[in-house]
Amino acid sequence: MVVFPNYAPVLRAASYSYYTCKALAVLVIVSLMLVSTNCGGGLAAQPSNNSNSGGSDTSGSGTSTGTTFSDLQQSTWWNGYALLPSSYNICDTCTPSGPLATWGTTQGVKSPALSTGGAMKFDIGGTMPFADILWNVKFTKHLPDEKMVPSLSSFTYDVYFYGANLETSQALEFDINQFFNGMSFIWGHECRIASGHEWDTWDNINMHWVKSGIPCNPVSNSWNHLVIQAQRTSDNRLLFKSITLNGQTNTLNRYDNPSPTTWYGLTINYQMDGNSQQEPYSVYLDKLNFTYQ
Repeated sequence: MVVFPNYAPVLRAASYSYYTCKALAVLVIVSLMLVSTNCGGGLAAQPSNNSNSGGSDTSGSGTSTGTTFSDLQQSTWWNGYALLPSSYNICDTCTPSGPLATWGTTQGVKSPALSTGGAMKFDIGGTMPFADILWNVKFTKHLPDEKMVPSLSSFTYDVYFYGANLETSQALEFDINQFFNGMSFIWGHECRIASGHEWDTWDNINMHWVKSGIPCNPVSNSWNHLVIQAQRTSDNRLLFKSITLNGQTNTLNRYDNPSPTTWYGLTINYQMDGNSQQEPYSVYLDKLNFTYQ
């Protein structure tokens, strides 16, 4: 039995061929737990002054279908953390230079890139097998009103990602997170590349990944377009609505219940998991937009 501390209800799916879940991974509570602490080393470049970028637009861009933080690959709001397999809690002694886990980011990359401002490159490496790196963006202080978090109920995570050899990745994770009134809503979505090429979603109550039966086959050396839609229902349940990868939409319609928390806010995560050899690899994100309403 694995006993989770109450501040880290997390689980990392590594290899379903040997275990239902091989190891644990922090999902999102760290996004509010360590507001002022960052194991990451900062960004290699700062975004240009763009009213639609996550780095400078403090209110988002409003539309009839919601409010969007656009081009978050240019944002200065990113935080990076190492998660080691001993516990998969935040490693507060780790640094980007390792040696157990190494990581880094570079902004404004012109090739490969889709946007004129360039893509954001995320790197993972190190010497410890199955080490992970979690990056997140905290929106709470950048909302028009921090008190509006409990009123938000519909979310879209829209991103393009590129990797030269995505098969090196154990998994890629994309999460949407909302916390208020003692409730934690974690819409965790994991593209489990190793051992199955399948999408998993996060069970908030039982703290494990749930197989969806939906294939996840991103294409290496090509831009992959991912759109995740999630919703909080009127009776405060999580609804995992759909995953669209490269134009193919799969409906999830899976409901879940929130878990307890003392945190408050709105965040997204992007996570890269190391494989059994901790082979280094890089993934580029571009045209990353987050929409809420």
